[in-house]
Amino acid sequence: MTHWTLAARAAKMNPSVIREILKVTEKPGIISLAGGLPSPKTFPVDAFAKACEVVLGHDGASALQYAASEGYGPLREAIAEQLPWDVDPAQVLITTGSQQGLDLVAKVLIDTGSRVLVETPTYLGALQAFTPMEPQVAAVASDDEGVVVDELPAKVGSGADKARFLYVLPNFQNPTGRTMSEARRAALVEQAAALDLPLIEDNPYGDLWFDNPPPRPLTARNPEGCIYLGSFSKVLAPGLRLGYVVAPKAVFPKLLQAKQAADLHTPGFNQRMVAEVLKGGFLDRHVPTIRALYKQQRDAMLAALQREMVGLGVHWNSPQGGMFLWLRLPEGLDATALLPQAVERNVAFVPGAAFYADQADARTLRLSFVTASAAQIDTGIAALAATIRAAQQA
Repeated sequence: MTHWTLAARAAKMNPSVIREILKVTEKPGIISLAGGLPSPKTFPVDAFAKACEVVLGHDGASALQYAASEGYGPLREAIAEQLPWDVDPAQVLITTGSQQGLDLVAKVLIDTGSRVLVETPTYLGALQAFTPMEPQVAAVASDDEGVVVDELPAKVGSGADKARFLYVLPNFQNPTGRTMSEARRAALVEQAAALDLPLIEDNPYGDLWFDNPPPRPLTARNPEGCIYLGSFSKVLAPGLRLGYVVAPKAVFPKLLQAKQAADLHTPGFNQRMVAEVLKGGFLDRHVPTIRALYKQQRDAMLAALQREMVGLGVHWNSPQGGMFLWLRLPEGLDATALLPQAVERNVAFVPGAAFYADQADARTLRLSFVTASAAQIDTGIAALAATIRAAQQA
């Protein structure tokens, strides 16, 4: 029998709580308010069918060949052009989903024992990307406007223990749905610059605003002090696995080398397809249809919560964009313990504890409003309310 000796970092790797929950939601009859999946109604299938024909017909051999690790030139140019600050296309690295961007950042910036700062709570996938590099992750207190900036000086450390970066999602954050205010962004960028603290700005949801666009990105305010992550998963299709990193010249070469070691390059065919679809201002026409659908479904969830949860001691927010809503259970209840009981009533959610780097709030949970229909949302929220009532009476 062969004995395999695993690297010490392998012990740090854990399965995604969300992916495990998604397995539960595959059971017939389950209404899933759990997954962070975009609505398939938003996928522009016809546009991609036409783009496929064009790409294969005009440049099929190149599309199917190995390609540059940096990414397809016209796509890098298109990304640089649509960002709201002056970006050199040479600073754009195309990644296999923005999740790979997090992995590359971790490999390039984190040593064993390095201090890394995150919001409270934060994106679970980022914690998964950072953890194998064996950092010391410190959570910075956060409120409805985002990171509490006054906490940073005490958290950033000094000397060899100084934080390598602060990871933030300013727009319609996963998991909470909150958006960082203009005042908080200005204060954060100013404080980070004063502390010489790099920022990693993750922005997969920023285009999914409902009534008003969010304030300018952090990176637009200090491009040399930030790495910016973007994605086409939420505005086109996640199956393409297409994201990008915009990085200062000081770190871009090392991110590129990490990318080369990981997968040589992101699929060239997918890149050319997206570049073709983007022509003619496609996103300007397409994204408003996503916003309208998601706003309608957000409103359906808020109405259902107002109708079903009154008097239960449950609190929730009203996100102004994105895909998620954050809910806090009444005192004495634990969202992780509640989940199996909810599944018995054919509704699923994501317990909030998984999104905390430390001192998890066991009463929190994340609800997604974008894949379920309005009718399913009504049924699911009613089932969740019934589950909470039963748990309170137990």
